[in-house]
Amino acid sequence: MRSALALPGPVLRRLAGPPIERDGRRLDPAVQLLVTMAQRCMPLAGDRTDPRHRRTVTRRLSGTVMPRARGVDAVDRIIPGPAGRLRVRVYRSVLAVAEPPAIVYFHGGGWVVGDLDTHDGSARMLARVTGAVVVSVDYRRAPEDPFPAAVQDAVAAFRWAQANPRELAARPGAVAVMGDSAGGNLAAVVSQRTRDLGGPSPIAQGLVYPATDLAAASRSVELFADGFLLTRADLDWFARQYVPDPAARSQPAVSPLRAADVSGLPPTHVWTAGFDPLRDEGRAYADRLADAGVQTRYRCLDDQVHGFFGMGALPGGLARIAAVCREMGELIDAA
Repeated sequence: MRSALALPGPVLRRLAGPPIERDGRRLDPAVQLLVTMAQRCMPLAGDRTDPRHRRTVTRRLSGTVMPRARGVDAVDRIIPGPAGRLRVRVYRSVLAVAEPPAIVYFHGGGWVVGDLDTHDGSARMLARVTGAVVVSVDYRRAPEDPFPAAVQDAVAAFRWAQANPRELAARPGAVAVMGDSAGGNLAAVVSQRTRDLGGPSPIAQGLVYPATDLAAASRSVELFADGFLLTRADLDWFARQYVPDPAARSQPAVSPLRAADVSGLPPTHVWTAGFDPLRDEGRAYADRLADAGVQTRYRCLDDQVHGFFGMGALPGGLARIAAVCREMGELIDAA
């Protein structure tokens, strides 16, 4: 896969086939080739309803499509969690200044298949580009630990980082949150929950193609229901694992877009992908924040699919990821 994606642009274009256009956007040819290769491998992927098998496949794929950034030190440690020991991985650039801000990062994977290792490359890039101390959280996963376990762990990890700047050698009071997909959902929920509890709250939040509404299907779910890596069937399966009771999916702690009040939240940057089923609910959340007076920036990478933040092996992939990280750093610096 890496060899194919490293071929010259014209060759990639021929291998990818006729351009795919939808909703006024054209899919990047390298992404199109990646999607094609993934679809061909899917019959060999085994039982997609088995969480343990899907975790194995996700871990292998992440190692293929995301190289590790150099110049970043990482150490695993245990912090207190609501169910006992909670593991986090702390990243720091070797070039980081004294007492940088901290970013508590929540990995994606549908609350089921992601972990610290699947998102290690993305967390390293975030630390290297922003210079922040990045605390990646190994929150409890469904179906073994369904909602609200992940939310409880996410809030606990943020509070620990906020209360322990000396242990992180970070700037006191300067803690942001960030996450992708399911992790973006958790970052949004942490911001709402800490606001409702009277703080302290994150100084900024970065939401990369976040899941914001598990109770309804947006237009982009219909547009990109199949054929673009993340499918509607995947979304339905993840939702069943994480929140088995459909009636509970309307709660703001599950679907932050459905919160009655989104004012008073920290400065926010939302990134989405043009060919992603979650595109429209990410945009809808950014619009609600802006309408409520929250400082909000929104950017859609029109030619990308869900997962681009972990696809550094694609042509231009590392540059895209670095751009997102720089924008997150700018958001924190301005907070």
